[in-house]
Amino acid sequence: MVDATIDVIDRGVLETDLNYLVEGNTLGSHDEPNPDTDYVEIPVPNFVIDHPEATILWDTGSHHDAANGHWPEGLVQAFYPKDAHEHRLDDDLEDAGYPIDEIDCVFQSHLHLDHAGGLEFFDGTDTPIFVHEEELKFAYYSAKSDEGSAAYVLGDFDHDLNWEVIHQDRETHFEGVEFIQLAGHTPGMTGTMVDLEDETVVFAGDEIYQSVNYDDEVPLGAGLLWSHRHWFRSLQTLKELERKHGAEVVYGHDPEQFPEIEEGWGQ
Repeated sequence: MVDATIDVIDRGVLETDLNYLVEGNTLGSHDEPNPDTDYVEIPVPNFVIDHPEATILWDTGSHHDAANGHWPEGLVQAFYPKDAHEHRLDDDLEDAGYPIDEIDCVFQSHLHLDHAGGLEFFDGTDTPIFVHEEELKFAYYSAKSDEGSAAYVLGDFDHDLNWEVIHQDRETHFEGVEFIQLAGHTPGMTGTMVDLEDETVVFAGDEIYQSVNYDDEVPLGAGLLWSHRHWFRSLQTLKELERKHGAEVVYGHDPEQFPEIEEGWGQ
């Protein structure tokens, strides 16, 4: 256990078709071959773990110029960054009481466009950037070829960064904070379990987008699922952590859960 606090940083919203998040959310039928899709707003949260050993920024959100040329137009249309221009990472952190030069390290759950867009603020610094080995490899493979995932933007992570590479399935670098690989959405997707004094919190990241993925075990939309087999295995890992530790599992982009966690933990 560790005497730490966790603040939630609101990084704006994306507008997208729910079919990306929930497999088969909208399907046609004989009588209704062209049903309306669920076009929804989803939150983009980051977190600051104020730990005795370090101030840890968990993910860096979307780039503030995402809709103004930083993202390719196809990605803008798919995951419209409605208010990214209002959410520069340094400004959002300052508003939360964490000037960016007081961030001691960054943890990247993965490097997709809505999670790695603020890494530019650590370009040329010695701030450690934790990311899984498999994620770093897959991100560059995807961004530099026509294979892999289209949801990586090279300009998000191709900087002079002090990568602190995670190699194992589970690693602990700070007391009470464990980084846990949750492959499925991407091969290097990694969550975090924080064992606070009064409760345990597990940040699932995009292993779980919303409650239906977790409670009903409905996979992510196929276009954003690297491996169904790995995803299901990682889902069971999360459920075992919940059972064993009585943990609260925090999803990646759940508009219903977000208001419930906005006050953070350990305050």
